[in-house]
Amino acid sequence: MTPFDLAGLITQLQTVTEQAEAPDVWADQDKAKGLLKEKKSLEDAIEEYRSIELLLDDLEVLIELAEEAEDASMIDEIKETAGEFKENVEGLRTKTLLSGEYDRHNAIISLHAGSGGKDAQDWAEMLLRMYTRWCESKKYKVQVLDMLSDTEAGIKSATLRVEGEYAYGYLKNEKGVHRIVRISPFDASGKRHTSFSSLDVMPEIDDTVSIEIDPEDIRVDTFRSSGAGGQHVNKTDSAIRITHLPTNIVVTCQNERSQHQNKEVAMRVLMSRLVELKEQEHKENLKELKGDYSQITWGSQIRSYVFHPYSMVKDHRTGAEVGNVQAVMDGKLDYFINEKLKQKD
Repeated sequence: MTPFDLAGLITQLQTVTEQAEAPDVWADQDKAKGLLKEKKSLEDAIEEYRSIELLLDDLEVLIELAEEAEDASMIDEIKETAGEFKENVEGLRTKTLLSGEYDRHNAIISLHAGSGGKDAQDWAEMLLRMYTRWCESKKYKVQVLDMLSDTEAGIKSATLRVEGEYAYGYLKNEKGVHRIVRISPFDASGKRHTSFSSLDVMPEIDDTVSIEIDPEDIRVDTFRSSGAGGQHVNKTDSAIRITHLPTNIVVTCQNERSQHQNKEVAMRVLMSRLVELKEQEHKENLKELKGDYSQITWGSQIRSYVFHPYSMVKDHRTGAEVGNVQAVMDGKLDYFINEKLKQKD
């Protein structure tokens, strides 16, 4: 069912509401929570559709008033309302393209600075800010699971959990290498530098997805947290590193308050990574996944951010480009995300 099918959405909401209000619904808590989540999702979709209808009504009224009064001063207001209407319709249309198995899930994103020292680490931190700003614009909740900062500049790596409906669907195509061209703030001679950072994106696996990991296939190490968190994390070996031996995938978590919490989060990240990998490799089960997946595969960059000698951001897969690089760095990513979603693979 697509978000444009208002009648279908209303019917489905009625059915889910009846199921959620059944006297014995909480006998199965997982099912009850799932129903409430689906109910909220349907309510949001209906509200989104109706808000667009209201915008269209407002636009029609404004045009009628301008024509009757022959008032050219209303043109700017009409253009603004029309622009908002077009943007909202485009956003709703794009959402119909999010039909993948995990598109509605939360997302886990990991940033890694490429080679290039301080420039690459500074670039990774800039990307972290960019994606955080984009998440804020979508009203998504962002939780830092792990971060390795550098004492001189930027970050070496960071892992974030992005909570919100369709977070993975929107972010999944951001995975890849991001390239920046600029005058390096760390080069006293003022030379132009090119740096790279990579972004990995995976769906968060929730309780609705069943996945089993053989305990013998993992190694769990504890170490002292080095990131933010105050005196508690700095005095205890609460940070967790989990290595999946068959694939050599390593995940860490150090931003929770306890070792138990960090292990729980790290296992969830590992499960998400393995499920995503299984999908990519077209394997039937986890046992078929073998090999070293611990290294970043750089390949060609998906997007370039040019600050000098001109200002431009270009996506090399779709050809989409904009001249306002600062707006993009402030989180204006919808154009690139939508263009990639509309592109047929």
